[in-house]
Amino acid sequence: MIEELLPEKVAFAEAFDDHSAVELFPEEEKVIVRAVDKRRREFSTVRYCARQAMKALGLPESPILPGERGAPQWPDGVVGSMTHCAGYRAAALAWDRDIVTIGIDAEPDEPLPEGVHEAIALPSELSVHGRLLFSAKESVYKAWFPLARKFLDFSEAELSFGDGTFSARILVPGPVRGFEGRWLIKDGFVVTAIVVTVA
Repeated sequence: MIEELLPEKVAFAEAFDDHSAVELFPEEEKVIVRAVDKRRREFSTVRYCARQAMKALGLPESPILPGERGAPQWPDGVVGSMTHCAGYRAAALAWDRDIVTIGIDAEPDEPLPEGVHEAIALPSELSVHGRLLFSAKESVYKAWFPLARKFLDFSEAELSFGDGTFSARILVPGPVRGFEGRWLIKDGFVVTAIVVTVA
């Protein structure tokens, strides 16, 4: 599903159920040693996806540890993004010589909890499908953070949507003024992606 949103030079893998036999590196085990089963399954399966994408890039398997603000730490020369929600996990990776940054997100195609839409939406965004807006803003943040190394609030990016596309205008100073992304609603999921190619 995610492949419909990604350009050629991005390697990806996705899973619609959890892989029970994912072997984690000792460093990864330490991260989730006290995690509940649901968190452990998410963590393990999304790393399985990331390792499949790494393999497609010709990279050996290696630990993928959360870094600053939970952002995954990729091997040198690699950019990427991961996402997981109920029933779906995915990772997208590329060489930094081809791609500047990646942000992907997936959400169940369901209404947001009460009050969340109003909390994340700017006035111009209130008419947008709640989960689509939430997912797109998550993709914006995931693409932004590796470049800016600082938090971006929901209110600090203004989004507009077209047919399968969206634009994000960043409202605070930083390394980029905005992003162009793509979105898809399919098989019970909302999926969004931002991929910035090297000029």
